[in-house]
This record gives sequence, structure tokens and C-alpha cells, in this order.
Amino acid sequence: MNSLAGRLVTKMNGLGNEIVVLDLRGSGLAVSGSQARAIWRGEGLAFDQLMALQEPRSPGTAAFVTIFNNDGSEAGACGNGTRCVAWTLMRGAPDEELVVETIAGQLRCRRTGESAFAVEMGRPRLAWREIPLAEPVADTRNVEVCFELDGASRTLRASAVSMGNPHAIFFPRGPDDFDLARLGPILERHPMFPERANISRAEILSRTHIRLDVWERGAGLTRACGSAACAALVAAVRDGRCDRRAIVSLPGGDLEIEWRGGDDMVVMTGPVEFEFETRLDPALFEERAA
Repeated sequence: MNSLAGRLVTKMNGLGNEIVVLDLRGSGLAVSGSQARAIWRGEGLAFDQLMALQEPRSPGTAAFVTIFNNDGSEAGACGNGTRCVAWTLMRGAPDEELVVETIAGQLRCRRTGESAFAVEMGRPRLAWREIPLAEPVADTRNVEVCFELDGASRTLRASAVSMGNPHAIFFPRGPDDFDLARLGPILERHPMFPERANISRAEILSRTHIRLDVWERGAGLTRACGSAACAALVAAVRDGRCDRRAIVSLPGGDLEIEWRGGDDMVVMTGPVEFEFETRLDPALFEERAA
């Protein structure tokens, strides 16, 4: 029997961003990409991201979190998923604050309401090597992306930011000028982005309000993406379009994002929703093996 069979998982969402939390602390177990895909097939468990909790690696942290997209690939950060992890770890405990760790670094989480949390998502990485891009770009606010569509050459300009994951943010004149469902899968895998990229269409509604739609690498169109909301605010601020604190409205709801001037930290605040708990059906892994 697969070692994950029968393990308890928690199904949640952050603004409709579908999240599964699997707590493996104390078990010595880890999750592979193929196992993540098997879990995704479970009844009601179709997720955008799977958050696998393991023993802390650094002093002062509550858990090390490995993040899987629904195609089995790993992600460096997931803001909505991190809030779900904070809810899971603080449930039934008096803690109001904790730190979790991912491959992208440590994330401090603070409870701001019964089911709302603020997460320090880290400092944005803005140099072309850090994002990363495939070749030197003098100004990552203005990255030229050339591609073929319907037999014709097209060129779009993006603002590139890493918030643990690579992000390319586009500011078209209107939503009809950028078909995200069509362009997302093309741009996600563009050669300019050697680790693929999250593709966002951003519309500036005011100095304190951004409307955002996201094609998430490894997951596709999503109702919400916390790291993309952070990246969009950073891109808008760098371009002089927005203040350092704003509401980012996604199809699933609103996040408050602040890019602090004092320490360069990006802070995301938003809600989570508990859906259900269940145990992993052994048949999921048997079918995968077959």
C-alpha cells in the first residue's frame, strides 16, 4: 500500500484558489509529483496547489512546506495556500503568528480575523537573473516578448517580477486586448521564461485598486493567485501606476497588498475558507501505479 494512503488531508480555498493541505510532520514522508497528481484525482480534491507540510528545517519555523501545482510541478510560493496553511497550523491553538518555510524563503503569517491572515511574502526580485529571464534585460519593467499567433508575429511588453515564482504582468488597454485564456499557455512557456512564468492581465482602476486575472504556471486559469497579486502591485508601483498599498480584485475576491517602503517587504492580507477533511483513498495510488 502506498505510504500516503489513508493520510488525512484538508480541502480549503483562498478566494476560490483551490488548496489541499497535507500534514506529514512527524511521519518522515515526502510527496512526489506523481503522488500529487494522484491526490488531485481524489473525489472533491481537484486543487490548484497542494501544500505538503514537513518537519521544520530552520529554527523558529512551524513547518517546511513543499508546494505542488496540479500538473505535479513544484512552485516556490503560493500566497493563498500559505494562508490556508496558517489556518491549519493555528486551528485550536492560541497562536496568532507563526513562520513557515518554502524553497523561496521564510514567510511570516499573522491572524487578522477569524479566517483572515496577513502573510509577509518576501521582497520582490527584480533583476533579470533573479526572476529569472533567459537573457539580459536592462529594465525588467519593459520585457519584450515576441511570439507567433495565427501565422503572424506579435510583440507584447511585460513587467517581470519574482515573488518566489516568476511573474510576467501585462497592462493591456482593456481586457479585450489580451485574451488570457488563449495567450496564457503560450506565454507561460515562452523561451524568455526558462522556469515558465505566471501570466497576469492587470487593469489599473485607480491608484489604490487593480483588477487582475491570472494564468498560473502548472495550473492554468485560476480564480485567485496571491503571489501574482503581489507581483502585480510591485509592477504597477515600479511603473508609477499605483500607490504602495492597494486592493487587488481577482475573480474569486479581493486581496489587500502592501509593498512596504521601510523594509521592501510585500504583505498580502486576505481570507481563507475551510471546506472539508478526508482521508486519501488507497485506490488513487493503485490506479496511478497501474
